Amino acid sequence: MLFACLPTFFFSTSSLQESIYKSKFFFLYLVVTFDHFQILRAIGKGSFGKVCIVQKRDTEKMYAMKYMNKQQCIERDEVRNVFRELEILQEIEHVFLVNLWYSFQDEEDMFMVVDLLLGGDLRYHLQQNVQFTEETVRLYLCEMALALDYLRSQHIIHRDVKPDNILLDEQGHAHLTDFNIATIIRDGERATALAGTKPYMAPEIFHSFLSGGTGYSFEVDWWSLGIMAYELLRGWRPYDIHSNNPVESLVQLFSTVSVQYSSTWSKEMVALLRKLLTVNPEHRFSCLADIQTSAYLSAVPWGDVCQKRLEPGFVPNKGRLHCDPTFELEEMILESRPLHKKKKRLAKNKSRDNSKDSSQSENDYLQECLEAIQQDFVIFNREKLKKSQEQTSESVSAPETTAEAETEAEAETSNLTMCSSVCSSAGSS
Repeated sequence: MLFACLPTFFFSTSSLQESIYKSKFFFLYLVVTFDHFQILRAIGKGSFGKVCIVQKRDTEKMYAMKYMNKQQCIERDEVRNVFRELEILQEIEHVFLVNLWYSFQDEEDMFMVVDLLLGGDLRYHLQQNVQFTEETVRLYLCEMALALDYLRSQHIIHRDVKPDNILLDEQGHAHLTDFNIATIIRDGERATALAGTKPYMAPEIFHSFLSGGTGYSFEVDWWSLGIMAYELLRGWRPYDIHSNNPVESLVQLFSTVSVQYSSTWSKEMVALLRKLLTVNPEHRFSCLADIQTSAYLSAVPWGDVCQKRLEPGFVPNKGRLHCDPTFELEEMILESRPLHKKKKRLAKNKSRDNSKDSSQSENDYLQECLEAIQQDFVIFNREKLKKSQEQTSESVSAPETTAEAETEAEAETSNLTMCSSVCSSAGSS
């Protein structure tokens, strides 16, 4: 039945052996599973999943693999969040995002395989008492502004921009991650949910929750960016807000407390932070054009930012891989369902399931939910997608005389594509 779905070109060769080889290659290439990866080490826990470093066996490329136990997600009512994050990540790709490469599932877990960034998150470096300079934070602002501008073009509000969700690569460039509370809004729509991490949430989110007003939009991410930049520079946030603060008190706080800026910061940096931390979203800097025209960033070579040609002021220590050794011990020794024993465990479970009448299920509701996940989960393979796009591009390429020139032009511009048209000139939006 499956072979009936294969393209006819797999069977058009004169050699039966060659067609069989191509068919086998097609299936190996199309389907990515847990067995395609070698687990190297555990590195910690995400918002509702665990993360390990893996290597894809055929390409030897390294990735981070996030895996989420299906039963735990059901019990914690988190399946919707996982599916929403997957839906968003499968549609986006950008140089300053942590991009999804593969998603797949087995009987126990849902898997996301994403870019591996070994420089640690900014929260980790704050806790290590790293003193971030203005120049360093300036580059973070530029890189995150490009990321947020791209998300806006895709109708996405991240809603959780904070140091914990900014990962550095080994050179020190910033990448935004964690889309599990992100939302998609179309033209004219407004978000209304109380979502985010309170110390980084914009005033209009609390206002909307209390008054049931018009909601909020993309401006909230730029407020969060301003809070984060302030915290990186000073070591603490501009407002004393904690997760247990009542919403009512926060609405009052924003109308009574003024942000205090350090006298050691440049006037241009302070002016930019003031515009990002403007309580009224209508007057807040909230798009790339605003950022680019600010005195502090007007001379930035945005094309070089997109290409990661600007050298970061802070480079993570390569000798200290950011990981949690306590979690690694838990995963490899104490965990009741450790990842490295998954293959054996699944084989045993399959044997046990085959010998048991399905009507004897202890929890019919749980089984229904698990079956729904199995049916609705969307697998994804960015590697396959890229190769398919390349093949399509080749099939419609120009005559041979101009092919080389076009290939060279594509190579020069391909890295700028994901940064959107903004990179071609400093003033564009």
